[in-house]
Amino acid sequence: MTINIQYVHMLTSEAMNAYVTEKLNKLNQKYDWIINAEVHFEIEHNAKENGKICKIELSAPGPRLFATSSENTFENAVKKTLKDLEVQLKKRKQTFVKH
Repeated sequence: MTINIQYVHMLTSEAMNAYVTEKLNKLNQKYDWIINAEVHFEIEHNAKENGKICKIELSAPGPRLFATSSENTFENAVKKTLKDLEVQLKKRKQTFVKH
């Protein structure tokens, strides 16, 4: 799986790169048919509490999977986004026909 991480209007973080890569690799071990992951981090400056946004788009057989979340930290945003994606991946896996 190829992972592409982008930071929109903010500085890059090696710690966040390592954290997201580790989490996506764990997800890829469960669902080895994931081809590509696009990760975008943003900061919403007008937000009072939750302003750290994480968007993840996965390429897999069939339509692309997408989830986004806005939390108080990037780590929490990544966790919530990956949880949403895992629900979508479970549904997608059920549609595969075994012969």
